Amino acid sequence: MKKLRYYIGLLAVGTACLASVSRPELPLFRAVTDSVSIKIPDSSRFTAMTLISGLDEPMGMTILPNYDIVVAERKGAVRYFNNTTKELSTIAQFNVFSGIEDGLLGVATDPDFKNNNWIYFYYGVAGDKNISNLARFELKDHNLIQSSKKVLLEVPTQRKYCCHSAGYITFDPDGLLYLSIGDNTNAEEIEGHNPTDERPGHELADDQGATANSNDFRGKILRIRPLADGTYSIPDGNLFPKDGSLGKPEIYVMGLRNPFRMSVDPKTKYVYWGDVGPDTEIKASEGKLSYDEINQARKPGFFGYPYFLGDNEVFPDYNFETKQEGPGKDPLHPINDSPNNTGLKNLPPAQPAFIWYGKGPSKKWPEVGKGAASAMAGPVYYSDLYRKAPYKLPDYYNGKLFIFEWVRKWIMAVTMDSEGNYVSMEPFMPQLKVVAPMDMQIAPDGAVYLLAYGTNWFARNTDSGIIRIEYSEGNRNPVAALKVGKTMGAAPFTVELSANASKDYDADDRLSYEWKIGDKKAAGQDIRHTFTKPGIYNVVLTVSDQNGGKGTATTQIKVGNTPPDLTIVTKANRSFYWDNSEFDYQIKISDKEDGKIDPQKVNVSFNYLTFGKDLAGALSSGGENDLRFSGTEKLYASLDCKSCHTMETKSVGPALKEIAKKYKDREGSDILLARKIITGGSGNWGTYPMPPHADLPEKDAKEIAGYILSMGQKAGKMPLSSVMKLTEHEGKGNEGAYVLQASYMDKGANGIEPLKASSYVVLRNPLIQLEDYQEGNVGVVIATQNTGFISHIANITDGKYTRFNAIDLNHIKSVRLRIQEQGAGGTVELRNGAKDGPLLGKTEIAAGQTEDPKTGWKEIDLPVSPTTGMHDLYFVFKNPNSKRALFHIDWMYFEK
Repeated sequence: MKKLRYYIGLLAVGTACLASVSRPELPLFRAVTDSVSIKIPDSSRFTAMTLISGLDEPMGMTILPNYDIVVAERKGAVRYFNNTTKELSTIAQFNVFSGIEDGLLGVATDPDFKNNNWIYFYYGVAGDKNISNLARFELKDHNLIQSSKKVLLEVPTQRKYCCHSAGYITFDPDGLLYLSIGDNTNAEEIEGHNPTDERPGHELADDQGATANSNDFRGKILRIRPLADGTYSIPDGNLFPKDGSLGKPEIYVMGLRNPFRMSVDPKTKYVYWGDVGPDTEIKASEGKLSYDEINQARKPGFFGYPYFLGDNEVFPDYNFETKQEGPGKDPLHPINDSPNNTGLKNLPPAQPAFIWYGKGPSKKWPEVGKGAASAMAGPVYYSDLYRKAPYKLPDYYNGKLFIFEWVRKWIMAVTMDSEGNYVSMEPFMPQLKVVAPMDMQIAPDGAVYLLAYGTNWFARNTDSGIIRIEYSEGNRNPVAALKVGKTMGAAPFTVELSANASKDYDADDRLSYEWKIGDKKAAGQDIRHTFTKPGIYNVVLTVSDQNGGKGTATTQIKVGNTPPDLTIVTKANRSFYWDNSEFDYQIKISDKEDGKIDPQKVNVSFNYLTFGKDLAGALSSGGENDLRFSGTEKLYASLDCKSCHTMETKSVGPALKEIAKKYKDREGSDILLARKIITGGSGNWGTYPMPPHADLPEKDAKEIAGYILSMGQKAGKMPLSSVMKLTEHEGKGNEGAYVLQASYMDKGANGIEPLKASSYVVLRNPLIQLEDYQEGNVGVVIATQNTGFISHIANITDGKYTRFNAIDLNHIKSVRLRIQEQGAGGTVELRNGAKDGPLLGKTEIAAGQTEDPKTGWKEIDLPVSPTTGMHDLYFVFKNPNSKRALFHIDWMYFEK
């Protein structure tokens, strides 16, 4: 039931991823905290405001000289934020390969953008050529000029296995461009080791042919000088000679796994990057050799992967054929003797990481926490570079490196000594819980910009966006917070706009509120505005104080189309199913603009789904797709199929619906198609061969085949009202739920896009384990051999309780409890909405003592007063005459 509770929660959201050996002397411009005592800044003097939200997989950003912002979204969109109007637009859509972790990955403006208007992108090129491009365009007057495109560099890749694309672009003070590229190697089939599989046919699982290969761009950071004609030159001081005799001359550092985010120190020109680590079973000094790293390159070099990790801890030499481990490489003299290596055999000495940490608590850096990880490196800050900047950071941060965590959601300021050695780290703005920080940059005015990816992978997230952080020594800018009810409706459309959540950290400040609604203005903390004409209106709230401080917030109102209203009506219980029972339903839909609803446009589905992928996929789909295969869509998206096939139209390969149509009436078509997915082939749809997926498990191939074939099947149309017999669960235990979903997409109106409404009912088994409560203060005894493998709640004393959310009591006459008289005994009260809410029923449990914890279980009834509707139920346990434990409870069963 814990799983079901998680999936129901998912549905509620769904419908409503180095120090150098030499240590040159550096000028003493770094902050050395052990010699100078500087007061830690007051965190309340940092003001964070969200400029943009609701982006679709934002991967990178670049801040223009006028503080407009260009954002690269992974699926190819180039988004433009106008800092003057606070409006967001799409200025280009790249045709990208967005399978695995590829897509539009990097964006950066040229250091001389004011004069040349150059902007650079790194992206996977769509089509049948497996390459990624570093390309330059001109950006003028908010327009990306496609005809100005210059491809500086093509990077050959493989698109068969996931993952690691990286793709970050940045510049140093000398105008040199740095590009990080992931190892692009099969990281899944490594048998608990590092990816060094030298067996024939396993070349794509051997990182010795990529990151440790001096003749390959992957797993590297490149350094080049862009030229005006769209080419580039090789600067002095890269890792290999300019003539390419020892390796690619563009390479600055190599031996990297997934150098996702990086920066260049503007003074020392040291390069910093976060390298996302592997998942291995190799024992290490801190748990397993699965470290994430923050690296520091003081000069070009080899940084160890796939032979070393962290402080040059050595991977054993694992033979994938014999499954035997041998001695690992020598960090001082690493040799790449793989048959897949086309470059240098004798590699430069391996450089250790600057900071490294694993999945468990770190002894060396306890501040980083524990759990999953994705380490990233941000900028190094210098106060003297921002002397006149209005929002410059305090001198306390002078010389500090900012690092951040995509998964753990923290930002750290790292203090270094005058030579760049690690001294300490501390949280930066711990009160700001950025959801998956993706990029961090400091603007010329001293403000810090953060790019947030958002909660869910491969999705448009409402909590994604750009956050601007300002620091103020004197008057602090107000924080504007805009609240609005409905944002869509028909004209005339009245909205209530409120700024009452806005605030100012200066206690004596007086705030004023100005609203810009389209081309109209209004004043006041809370206003009411009526839109009389259809259209899309930008609403900008500006909150000002008497000292000139300002904060802004934006939203968008769409007028001209009312969202449909869809409800599911039933006389049955909306929480549970029982044996030999029925569920009646009626779908009621109204839409102001559409008028009469065409029943054929309403999607209704009713399925019994088991826990796991089927149920999770169904609850996140909103009823849009065939529920039998909703969980398969993520599997399909994780492969390279989307680079060749679209749903409706021919691409490199045929449309999925055309494939489904061709195989529709063939016997055994699912097995045939699954075999083609695994083995590949050509000749059926043209000359372009379909690549094989030899390592795809057969069950996954069959699942994908079924998903494709389902597109050629006309789903039986369910009526808008019916009575369903609930029999499919029989013989399947407590392993699933019935899900009724209904959705309707209107036709759109008055220039506003079609809007969708959906609703659902989830019916679960009426037997619920007491330890699955949403909130409570009792103890839980875990199932072991000593308890007869029964888990239950215990340590129940007077006044304790458990809460279960959103349970329908319609038709419920009693709750049967499985109890053990183990203690002083007492009363179980069922209350509505609160611990002291209305009493719905109670029962007494006698005192007792059971020697054997596996015995003495019995069932008693707790009668329930006639009640309808969904309620949060509180089970409150009482015995005011005893301070001892009262009893144990295993489960409850809701009786009709």
